[in-house]
Amino acid sequence: MSIQASIEDKLQALDPTYLKVENESHMHNVPADSETHFKVTLVSERFTGLMPVKRHQQIYALLADELAGPVHALALHPYTPQEWEARGGSRPDSPHCRGGGGS
Repeated sequence: MSIQASIEDKLQALDPTYLKVENESHMHNVPADSETHFKVTLVSERFTGLMPVKRHQQIYALLADELAGPVHALALHPYTPQEWEARGGSRPDSPHCRGGGGS
């Protein structure tokens, strides 16, 4: 199973109404087939009433093995359904790595 698939599988525990896991390794100075840099956009009712740090902690707990091993960077964008709707369902853009050789 790929790292991306593992992340997607584990995050199902948060009952997402929307989940997008993007491998952004190509934007960094790593080998082309790497799975080291990811962006996660996750919408869940479970985030209602939680501050951003608590949302991140829930995700980190689920992905502890990946973060202890192959994943070097993880950009998290957790939203409640109401916050997601207010954004118009648009995912945030990612900045390009300043030291990377990616496109």
